[in-house]
Amino acid sequence: MRRRQEVVARLAKVQTRPNAYLCRQCLHKRLASTATATATADPAQAGPIEPPPSGRALPQSTPSASLRTTYQIKASVLLSRPPLLTRSLTPFEKSFFLYQKRLNERLALPFTRYFYYQKGTPGDVEWKQKIRERLTPARDIGRYNAYGKEGWNDELLMGAKEAEPENQLEALVRDAEVEVKEGEGEEGAEQRGQQEVQKEPVQRPMPRVTEADRMGDTKSLDRRLERTLYLVVKEGKESGGRWWFPSDGLTGKESLHTAAERVIVHAGGVNMNTWVIGNIPQGHFVLNYGTQDTKFMTQRVKQEIRGEKFFFMKGRIMAGQANLTDNKLGLTDFQWLAKDEIQKLLIPRDWNAVKLILAER
Repeated sequence: MRRRQEVVARLAKVQTRPNAYLCRQCLHKRLASTATATATADPAQAGPIEPPPSGRALPQSTPSASLRTTYQIKASVLLSRPPLLTRSLTPFEKSFFLYQKRLNERLALPFTRYFYYQKGTPGDVEWKQKIRERLTPARDIGRYNAYGKEGWNDELLMGAKEAEPENQLEALVRDAEVEVKEGEGEEGAEQRGQQEVQKEPVQRPMPRVTEADRMGDTKSLDRRLERTLYLVVKEGKESGGRWWFPSDGLTGKESLHTAAERVIVHAGGVNMNTWVIGNIPQGHFVLNYGTQDTKFMTQRVKQEIRGEKFFFMKGRIMAGQANLTDNKLGLTDFQWLAKDEIQKLLIPRDWNAVKLILAER
C-alpha cells in the first residue's frame, strides 16, 4: 500500500506541475503503465518505476541510399579592374569648390607683382594683359575681383559655367597659350609692337570618355574609367550558354586560392598579370538542381550530385587582356562590365547571389 501511495503521489505531482517536461503522449503512456502496476496484487512482483524522461528522444534518421546530398564545390573568380579616375563631381560639389577658391582670393593678401616681375619686362607685360582680362591672379575662378565693390558676390547663379571642370580646363589652357608682345616696356610693346612671342602649345589632358566608350567596346579595359569592371564569361552549350563569372570545381585537396589562380589561367590565358587577394571568399552561392536547371546540367551530373556551391574569390588585373583561345573551360565569349551592366546580363537568380558583393563604383 505504501508503494502504491508513492506512485499516485508522484503522478499527481507530474500532472499538477506547470513546467513539466513530458508531452501528452508520454504522460498517457506513463499513466497506463502505472495503472497496470497498481492493479497487481503483490507489490513485490511489480517492476521498478522509471523516472519520467526529461525530454523527447530524437528520432534516428536513416540515410537513403538512393538520395545523395553531395554538392560540387566550385571556385568562382571576381576578377576586376579598379577605377582609374575619381568620380565626377556633383553640381553641389562643383559650386562648393568654386566658392572655396573665390573665398580664398578674398582672404589672401594682394598679389605682389613687382616681387615676381621686374617692371618693364615681358613677364610684367604679360601679367598686365592677363589681369585686365580676368581681374584676379587665379586662373580658374572666372572673372572675379576679390577687392572690388562686388567682391562679396562670390556665389554663382543658376546655369553658370564657371564651376564646370571643362570650362576651368579651357581657361587654364587659354591662359598658358596666350600671346604677348616683347619690347622695352608696356608702353613700348603696345605702341611699337616690335616682336610677338608665342608660348609653346600646352598638352591637354586625356578626356574622361575614351574611344572604347564611344564605340561601345565591352571587351576593352579602357572604358568606364570611373567604375570597377568585372570579367564576365559566356559558358558553352552544355551549360545553356549563360553569362557567369569564371568558375571551375576543386580537384583533390586544392584550396580555393589555388583553384582561383588556376581558373584565371584556364579561362583567360597566361597573358594577364593578375592577383588573387586573400584566402577567404567574399561570399558563396548554392545552386540546387531542379527543373529550371535541367537545360544547364547534363543527365550524368544530375545523377551524381545534387547541386553546386560557388565560393567567390576576389582578384585584380593589373596588365594584359583575356584571351579565350584554347581555354579549358569551354567558354565562348567574355566582357568587361560594370555592376549596372552585369545586372542586365545575368538572370535574376544569379544576380541576387552577387549584387551585394560587387562594388558600386
